[in-house]
Amino acid sequence: MTRVEFGLDTFGDVTAGPDGLPLPYAQVIRNVVEQAVLADEIGVDAFGLGEHHRDDYAVSAPEIVLAAIASRTRRIKLGTAVTVLSSDDPVRVYERFATLAALSNGRAEITLGRGSFTESFPLFGYDLGDYEQLFAEKADLMAELLTERAVTWQGTVRAPLSAQEVYPKTEAGRIPAWIGVGGSPESVVRAAQYGFPLVLAIIGGEPARFAPYVDLFHRALERFDREKLPVAVHAPGFIAGTDEQAVETLWPQARKAMTRIGAERGWPPLTRERFEADIAEGAWHVGSPQTVAAKIARTVQSVGIQRFDLKYSVGTLPHEDLMTAIHLYGTEVIPRVKELLGS
Repeated sequence: MTRVEFGLDTFGDVTAGPDGLPLPYAQVIRNVVEQAVLADEIGVDAFGLGEHHRDDYAVSAPEIVLAAIASRTRRIKLGTAVTVLSSDDPVRVYERFATLAALSNGRAEITLGRGSFTESFPLFGYDLGDYEQLFAEKADLMAELLTERAVTWQGTVRAPLSAQEVYPKTEAGRIPAWIGVGGSPESVVRAAQYGFPLVLAIIGGEPARFAPYVDLFHRALERFDREKLPVAVHAPGFIAGTDEQAVETLWPQARKAMTRIGAERGWPPLTRERFEADIAEGAWHVGSPQTVAAKIARTVQSVGIQRFDLKYSVGTLPHEDLMTAIHLYGTEVIPRVKELLGS
């Protein structure tokens, strides 16, 4: 069996306290650190933090939170899910992650993306009309920066660089960096062109329908004469002691969170029927450890991936429920998936 890695992702969703009210942002961030520490202790391979700039998520500066996690963990990889490169400066992104690599003894990694939310664009003074151009040019510059050589680059979205060295250099000579894709063939090809591993964000629909993107990625790597690179999947889910407990705990949270996002994007409200169908055949990996393990194994095999990252936080699910889900993921789900893939 080709080794498959297993990670956890969170956006630092603002969770509820014992009184049912949202916790302060500061406490949510401290709880995220505790969640990552637990993940490290039980053998999860990677931990990713999303970057958002809105009231339902607490993490807007993931590198700082990851640095705090680095000081309390030993082995887990620390990355983003995603870094919104379009509204950031690639030089600063490199500098922050090179610093994180130093603090974590080389465990830092980046997932670069255009961002499925757009709040960062007006916040940092970017025009959404330049959405495609911003990411294309900044990905091009990021690829140059990651070589850790002097960079000469010119584009239209920032000042040019001429034989510019950027510091600090990393001990490994390169920061592992992925490109996150939501379903754009152009983005898949771009990842291959620049030699970035691929992360498929599967947040709706049957995972197997993303297999053609993996095929496209491998064909593009060959066309650009690139070495073989891994593909990962990021997908939502939740684990509890039984299937019924997992579904009933998650449903009110998923309904509120997805209905709010849907209203912003013109989607219909999430129904219970649609929710249960997506658990049965779609993107959600929800249930007991046995059920979730079986579905993750199917996703790994049907899509053809080398890493699976579970987005384990949804809505205001309490910290205690998230800690239980993390513990079950590391101690029961991952070993079971490995058994299923091995057989």
